[in-house]
Amino acid sequence: MPQQRKTNTSTRRTSPRKKGKKTGGFFLLRWLRSIPLWGFVLGGVGVVALYCFVLFHFFVDPYSFQWKAIYGETTYPSEYTVRGIDVSHYQEKIDWARLRNANMGNDPVTFVIIKATEGVSLMDDYFNDNFYQARKNGLIRGAYHFLTPDVPAKKQAQFFLRQAHLEEGDLPPVLDIEDERKWLASGKNKKQIQRMALDWLDVVEKHYGVKPIIYSSYRFRRDILSDKRFAEYPFWMAHYYVSEPAKDIKWTFWQHTDCGKLSGIRGPVDCNVFQGSREALDSLLIKEIPVN
Repeated sequence: MPQQRKTNTSTRRTSPRKKGKKTGGFFLLRWLRSIPLWGFVLGGVGVVALYCFVLFHFFVDPYSFQWKAIYGETTYPSEYTVRGIDVSHYQEKIDWARLRNANMGNDPVTFVIIKATEGVSLMDDYFNDNFYQARKNGLIRGAYHFLTPDVPAKKQAQFFLRQAHLEEGDLPPVLDIEDERKWLASGKNKKQIQRMALDWLDVVEKHYGVKPIIYSSYRFRRDILSDKRFAEYPFWMAHYYVSEPAKDIKWTFWQHTDCGKLSGIRGPVDCNVFQGSREALDSLLIKEIPVN
């Protein structure tokens, strides 16, 4: 009888199935599934609130004055009452009858400073009319020269004196020197810039017998006109969109915005305050012009 093939009746041992390793993602998923719907809603509201706080604190609140100015809401510093503007050809034709009755906040326009010259060849197109109309309409007036780096400052001073004939009762002449990048790009260093400014100031001071006013930005005055000799001159500081100007530099006039709106002027205009009373402003005016 043929021999039957033996079959292996023993059961094969199988190794137990290894359980997969639970990762952090697994536990995070289980945790998220355990959060009720109201938890997600509350968390979302918190994230939005935090985002709004950061946006306001870092990007809106520090520039609130600028936002207001852009949207036509001029803010006038309340602690000053002697206010004025500065104008040039950018304002084009001014309606002086309306301007003389305009208010800046709760105060009238007291003074206007007018661009006269730039370099040795540019006279502002509207200077003569603006200069005449300012006095005719009862406003204290002044005139400024925009200093350029390409021509000797003494020649620029002489050009200003030939074109802008200030009179008794006017503000002292004004030197406008600004834009640090432009001056440094011209190849002039700090000492050379200071020398040019002093040259202009010396010539004009000898002619009128009063200390001219220096107009510049806070940063330019701090970084470039840092020599102590500049502290002898009244300083007209441009420092925009702040509740109060920097306190480390003494100033006489503060240009607090370049986006003012006034009756009689189309478009934006620079707004300024004088640090002091009307009587103090009067004491600053030209009393007598020396015979040269």
